[in-house]
Amino acid sequence: MPGKLKARIVAGRHLPVMDRASDLTDAFVEVKFGNTTFKTDVCPKSLNPQWNSEWFKFEVDDEDLQDEPLQVTVLDHDTYSANDAIGKVYIDIDPLLCSEAASVISGWFPIYDTIHGIRGEINVLVKVELFNDLNRFRQSSCGVKFFCTTSIPRCYRAAMVHGFVEELVVNEDPEYQWIDRIRTPRASNEARQRLISLMSGELQRKIGLKVLEMGGNAVVGYLQCFDLEGESGLVVRAIGTACTLDKLSSGSAPNTNTHMSPLAHGCRSTHNSPVHSACSSQRLSQNFSVSVPTLIFTGMGSGGSAGKEAGPLKTLLRQQTQTALEQREFPFFTLTSFPPGFLVHVGGVVSARSVKLLDRIHNPDEPETRDAWWEEIRQEIKSHAKALGCHAVVGYSESTSICEEVCILSASGTAAILNPRYMLQLGLEADGRWCVLFSRFEEPSPPSCGFCHIPYDELNMPFPAQLTYCYHCRRQKVPDVLFTTIDLPPEAAVTGKGCLIQARLCRLKKKAQGEVNATAISNLLPFMEYELHTQLMNKLKLRSMNALFGLHIQISVGENMLLGLASATGVYLTALPAPGGIQIAGKTPGDLSNEQHILTIQKRINDTIAKNKELYQINPPELTEEVVGSPIPDPRQRSRLFRSHSESSDEVSELDLSHGKKDAFVLEIDDTDAVEDIHSLLTDAPTPTGFYSCNTEVMPGIYNWTSGVQMFTSVRVLRLSNANLTNQGLNKIFTDLCENLLKSFYFKLRSMIPCCLCRLNFTVAVPEEELIQVAVTAVAMTFDKDQTQEKPAEKAITKGLSAASVDYGSFADRCSTWLELLRLKAHTIRRGSVKTSRRTHPLPEGRSRSLRSNRSFAGGSVTVVKMTPLSFLPGTRIIKYLGIINMFFIRETSSLREEGGVSGFLHSFIAEVFAMVRAHVAALGGNAVVSYSMKECVFMENPNKNQAQCLINVSGDAVICVRETDQEPIPSMTNIGQTCTSGTDGAT
Repeated sequence: MPGKLKARIVAGRHLPVMDRASDLTDAFVEVKFGNTTFKTDVCPKSLNPQWNSEWFKFEVDDEDLQDEPLQVTVLDHDTYSANDAIGKVYIDIDPLLCSEAASVISGWFPIYDTIHGIRGEINVLVKVELFNDLNRFRQSSCGVKFFCTTSIPRCYRAAMVHGFVEELVVNEDPEYQWIDRIRTPRASNEARQRLISLMSGELQRKIGLKVLEMGGNAVVGYLQCFDLEGESGLVVRAIGTACTLDKLSSGSAPNTNTHMSPLAHGCRSTHNSPVHSACSSQRLSQNFSVSVPTLIFTGMGSGGSAGKEAGPLKTLLRQQTQTALEQREFPFFTLTSFPPGFLVHVGGVVSARSVKLLDRIHNPDEPETRDAWWEEIRQEIKSHAKALGCHAVVGYSESTSICEEVCILSASGTAAILNPRYMLQLGLEADGRWCVLFSRFEEPSPPSCGFCHIPYDELNMPFPAQLTYCYHCRRQKVPDVLFTTIDLPPEAAVTGKGCLIQARLCRLKKKAQGEVNATAISNLLPFMEYELHTQLMNKLKLRSMNALFGLHIQISVGENMLLGLASATGVYLTALPAPGGIQIAGKTPGDLSNEQHILTIQKRINDTIAKNKELYQINPPELTEEVVGSPIPDPRQRSRLFRSHSESSDEVSELDLSHGKKDAFVLEIDDTDAVEDIHSLLTDAPTPTGFYSCNTEVMPGIYNWTSGVQMFTSVRVLRLSNANLTNQGLNKIFTDLCENLLKSFYFKLRSMIPCCLCRLNFTVAVPEEELIQVAVTAVAMTFDKDQTQEKPAEKAITKGLSAASVDYGSFADRCSTWLELLRLKAHTIRRGSVKTSRRTHPLPEGRSRSLRSNRSFAGGSVTVVKMTPLSFLPGTRIIKYLGIINMFFIRETSSLREEGGVSGFLHSFIAEVFAMVRAHVAALGGNAVVSYSMKECVFMENPNKNQAQCLINVSGDAVICVRETDQEPIPSMTNIGQTCTSGTDGAT
């Protein structure tokens, strides 16, 4: 046999009382893998049993090791009736199958029951012995590493990026099978959890096989999603970027540098440096290369002379590259962060959506229908990118929204031209790796503004746009605004700080079935996307910014409504022209009351723009027409870049008195939709002093991060009470829901000021006809204030108070302390089974939550496994990746009101999910989870029957971190009692 799996059950603790007569439990354990099951002895009358079993050995195929989880079931023995289930533990074996992986999985795992939640803990040891050689080992894709992070992992070097990999598997949903009518809710939930675990393992194995066929050894940017199609079936799909990664030695592992991409291992560059040195360019080309050749355009980079001076060897290489491109597949990349100079030009966001009617899955082994749907979407994305003059799509992602038999398929990315320095294959080295030889004819690196230059022909543009000469190099044309789905490139020159920009939209639709419903949704989608983009443009101009990064647009479908949410991080790129003001115009200028109303709105907009420029420190240098050495633009283009004083003076006095020589964007109030646009523009509440927010990894313009980190997850469920709502009323409710969520974050995290909420990930859904659900995951990071300020941030946080937080009053601080103590006490009483042998004392008055978390990570007696949606932890460096954590949980209750309603139910469930993730990471020997995300959170409620059900899928990378000054990893211990500090929250 190719492998042997060994498992040993050591002990249990804090088990629930199953025998009411003795208030004790007669517990035993079943260990199952595949079709083989072992049982331990019964430990009578004990809530803390000691089994100390022998090693249970399973002789299995390597394919089963990847597909199957180890299933550990804890039961209560009954002599005269069926044994009662206490709970289960699913252990993924895949992290033990890599050569660099941990040798054993050992630790305390929470025992989870889909009805009662966590019901104690069990100590399990798992080992794997592999007998096969390397070649046979690779036939089943064992050894391929998976990473959720959307950048090259920090302790690896990318020797080659091979391209896009995708796969999906389908099956029937046990929830909708005929036998489910006679099964108990627990049995139905467990059948669903087990099937999804099996499908996830099979999908990962198939993706790994494709990577091995391409010659890679890793998948970066691995995105796995579940499509619950109801009676049609269950689909698990995944996409990623196949790579060949080389492990860096411990001495050469890069330190965490939060404001630079981790791909740039060997170089440090400032944001204002126009051209990288030859040394750093050569080093980057050695650390990162892509195996998909590309077109080489003359004139890209810092000037247009490089192509004209090309020698015969370079010309030959370009011809070979062009030929290879025609024979290769169009490249997609799920990565969002790249090394400096990797992106030559960015064309903009490309997206595609399609509405499909679901049909029943007749043969799970042949999912051709779903594959064909996604292939259509990708072909459309390719055509959009080619129309922009680009040959690659970066920051690519796919998503679905399902309601009854209608499914909306969405895909988006950023069209780009990649640097050929990273993309030419010239030969094989002795060890079989592709080598990149550019030392003889290295082309100059693109300047810091190169990615902003348009990739398409300005005489044959695919869409109308206003072009100007680049404000940085004055050589190439740039658009007036730039939208992207990637993180801000590390070489980009930015003025001021960024901020989170959101567009929100609700649209009612009639209830319908089948093709009529799909047609109605198809007719609404283009208008919704247009309105979302209009809101983004308006809000971008209101903040005096000209570029969006990390753009993510969601369209969620319900029975009688469509929800749209677009989130991005706005910045001011110095290479792009300054945005003009916003002018309000009306249809009836003769009406005095109307004119007065318009003037009032205009004044509010002008005041808001002025405040935003001061808040985000946007003070771009003024350009004059007499810049030495600058080419004079074409007369047709000069109207946007340069306006003479005589031309602009009248317009400025009429439109916008605060914006100098810029064109104004006119909003005409001619119908209710226009009024709605104005309302959405002005209703966004400003962030409190000391807070910043973004949905990218780090905030542009902030670099001096400290080690203060606090991740939080919040879920809000709103039930609509008024059945006669209009589009405007729905929009206001949805906007208020999102705004109140952000306000609650600012209040709860006030003791961390100054801080920034990074990687804000909003997920919206319409789970039922009258429900709107918003889930948010983010991380709060502290940073140092400027030296000119009186008090450093670290000193203020250490005292538990800051200058801005004093405004909330001492009473609010005392309330937060009381709430902390009450919540810990309630959690201990309700989940007494999850107490650990060592507990920290409650925080004294005035102590912040972040301080406790920081102290525990910095070497206290108890260290919690840290969790963050970022790919790094400030103040630490990652020395080892232990594998991905991909877990799916179902929780159901028939006593919703007794558990605290929707808020208490969701809070407890998400806290238990955190506890189980931390326990699995600690069992692997890790002390942190990076790139954490909650991809699915489906909530269903039946208030008349006091019932509710929730499904959650989480993922991340388990890692070992060390302090930047240390060599030994920080010891980890999962203190599940502190799970509630993660800030989960639900409300109706």
